Amino acid sequence: MKASAATTDAAGVTDFRAAFRDCMAGVLQSAMSADELSIEASDIPALLELVRETADPKFGDYTATLAMPLAKRLGAKPRDLAERLIVRLNADTCFTRLFDHVTGPVGPGFINVRVRDDALACGVAAACGDPRLGVLPVAQSETIVLDYSSPNVAKPMHVGHIRSTVIGDALARILRFRGHRVITDNHLGDWGTQFGMILWGWKHCRDEAAYTADPTAELSRLYRLVRKVADAKPEELAADPEAAALAEAHPEAGREVLLETAKLHEGDAENRRLWDEFMPACRREIERIYGRLDVTFDHTLGESFFQPLLAGVVTDLTAAGLARESRGAIGVFLDGQETPLLIRKADGAFLYATTDLATLAWRAEHWQPDRILYVVDHRQSQHFQQVFTTARSWGCRAAERLAAMQLVHVAFGTVLGEDGKPFKTRAGAAVGLEALLDEGVERALAIVGEGEHARQGMDEAQRQEVAEAVGIGAIKYADLSQNRTTDYVFSFDKMLELKGNTAAYMQYAVARVEGIAGRGGIDREALRQQVAADPASIELADPRERRLALAALRLAAVLEDVEADYRPNLLTGWLFELAGLFSSFYDALPVLKAEGRQRTTRLALCDLTGRTLRQGLELLGIRVPLQM
Repeated sequence: MKASAATTDAAGVTDFRAAFRDCMAGVLQSAMSADELSIEASDIPALLELVRETADPKFGDYTATLAMPLAKRLGAKPRDLAERLIVRLNADTCFTRLFDHVTGPVGPGFINVRVRDDALACGVAAACGDPRLGVLPVAQSETIVLDYSSPNVAKPMHVGHIRSTVIGDALARILRFRGHRVITDNHLGDWGTQFGMILWGWKHCRDEAAYTADPTAELSRLYRLVRKVADAKPEELAADPEAAALAEAHPEAGREVLLETAKLHEGDAENRRLWDEFMPACRREIERIYGRLDVTFDHTLGESFFQPLLAGVVTDLTAAGLARESRGAIGVFLDGQETPLLIRKADGAFLYATTDLATLAWRAEHWQPDRILYVVDHRQSQHFQQVFTTARSWGCRAAERLAAMQLVHVAFGTVLGEDGKPFKTRAGAAVGLEALLDEGVERALAIVGEGEHARQGMDEAQRQEVAEAVGIGAIKYADLSQNRTTDYVFSFDKMLELKGNTAAYMQYAVARVEGIAGRGGIDREALRQQVAADPASIELADPRERRLALAALRLAAVLEDVEADYRPNLLTGWLFELAGLFSSFYDALPVLKAEGRQRTTRLALCDLTGRTLRQGLELLGIRVPLQM
């Protein structure tokens, strides 16, 4: 598959992995035309995926390992096949403009290549003069719907919401930057049993004065209180006298909560009036939290939006023979699944699956996406597998679109405390998301106000602004830097360190670059224009300059890899590597005291690295203060 960022013009190449893949694609196609390779054109994209960066610079910059699997299929020796491909590469003028001649295969048949120094200098110059740092939009833009965050509006957001929110937001930013049309939708839980709890609580134990003073706080109190009453767990009631008294006075509270929910769904005038009154306050509170996180959505179509469609879903699936009754409920019984996908309960209530199917069909019909990504924790894997299978078998109006689109569950693990259990307060409750943000900012403020930072002359407002960026950035980065499918241990102490793979370390590296330009009185825009107009002003004489240049030009390739498997940690890992290479470069080589082309080269590398680090952090949704 041809990568969009590659070009045969050496002066414009910034993504050398894509360029090497293009060259290799041309070699494979020419070998096929000459009957040297008996493969199909459809085989080439998978083979080109085997073109990667080398693990060790002593073996070159990029390596192609495709000779091994290809030789096995053709019954040839890998080294012999690699040698034939190398002969074609060395005869290809597009290749030789960008890469040094390949002397021969390495080991069992690796084809290792090194970027020409002049081509690399031209790449640096091109990236310096480009607002997008040399990253071209994808060749084929797709419409991608991203479903993430999706809290229940009647409950306080807690630490469990952080992963879906920041992973989804980062993916949305990255996919947009890559050139896709991205539609984000926060599928709020605004129609479920939690509202039945609030309605019951409002009718039995509300505090009018508290509601007038702070509606969201009172509604949250009612939810927490009534949940204990409805669940009637002895240990919870023993710890809460008010809940215990209510449970004793209302032994049928659990059933009554469900009746209040059912009345809301059936259109009861009083319950609907209260729902209409409560929703704006709940939504404002959620939006305030999102504001602190710098997270926005294109749409917020909650469960209530799709409520009118649910009965039709059940009717359609039953008529199509996909769903049938079982013990009074209606479910979809899929091959190989012991548990059916329930779409209507015995009491007539609809379920999450019903809403998810209605939502999926509506999105397919109205937004016509190529992909829908659901950023939801791994415990919902079976649910989404059943929903996706059912949707593809469903003969609804959007059936053709549903059959063609990709449906992806972007699963993630759990946030753990240092005890290895899901992150809780000392009292055992889930940690509130705002309390988490507040503590992160408070801890960051203590760091910003100390030592070198205090000597920079920041006033209180500036320190608070920096602390907000550093503290919230630390929480987001700590999550995004983990492989999303694994659990991770939450630790403020580790995430706020100015060393290691943390947001603070990255933010400090960017601030360091800003400081170089400031101390030297450098007009950075003029520098960029000068370098872009005269690539010969870049001379990568020192190995540390070359390594930094190669790493800084990998942004396009890294973002391609992130999209391939929806893993933002690939971006954080590369940012950490880039920041480390910059630190080694800056500590060893003078920049402002250098002269001539050497000074221009090093200033350009500093500027490019700073811009690239900043762009990478912004794609993760992390603000970068000008000084730390």
